[in-house]
Amino acid sequence: MKTRVIFVGIGGATCSGKTTLAKHLRRILPGSMILHQDDFAPPQEKIPVHPEYGVQDWDSAEGAIDWPRMIKTLEEVKRTGVIPPEHYSHDHLNEQRDIPIGSETFERWRDAFTRIDEEHRQAGEQLIWVLVDGFLLFWHPEVVENLDVRVFLRVPHDVLKQRRYERHGYHTAVQSDPEGTLWRDPPHYWEQIVWPAYVAAHERMLGGDVEHGRPSGSVPELILIEGLELKVDDMVERVCTQLVDVVKA
Repeated sequence: MKTRVIFVGIGGATCSGKTTLAKHLRRILPGSMILHQDDFAPPQEKIPVHPEYGVQDWDSAEGAIDWPRMIKTLEEVKRTGVIPPEHYSHDHLNEQRDIPIGSETFERWRDAFTRIDEEHRQAGEQLIWVLVDGFLLFWHPEVVENLDVRVFLRVPHDVLKQRRYERHGYHTAVQSDPEGTLWRDPPHYWEQIVWPAYVAAHERMLGGDVEHGRPSGSVPELILIEGLELKVDDMVERVCTQLVDVVKA
């Protein structure tokens, strides 16, 4: 049977709701899986120190992700339809905020994609959906090129800041240290590191204005979702509608 792997990229700032959306889609799409960009962070000792503030910088695009390893993994999954056995995710160690969707939305789309999956199997093709979520997902051109669908959740600065403050920290586990340690933001980390890094990584993509700009075209066919204007059900509706179009193409 022929295998068709479809990468669905879901990007957005820290605390924008991208992982929540990805997990709802995983429940809907038969046989789907998630690749979390956070799992491609370098070992803690290799995270660069910010030259001005003297703290480790987990957010600037150049040093926050092991880009060669991520690109290699994406290419391997695209080719084989299987996440490499040595890849380890630490997402389960982080706080999980439950934001449910309505049962009608879930069941309708689950049934729709189950039918699509069966139709393709009968035609000799196995669909494999891979949801890739990340806070720097659209920074590296080779990552962007691997994605078949590109979704970006935009949430205003003040809301992101409040959500970040309400979190107790992030586990920094990597492949060599699966349980890792809990990272807590140093004082002023948001203002000095997180937000400037987010702006630097995304302003070109959004026409020079991450808060209000429109997609510039630097990321082809970007689907921009305003995270405070839509309920999660509506986000699922919008993305699933796009996925139906993609799978029919």
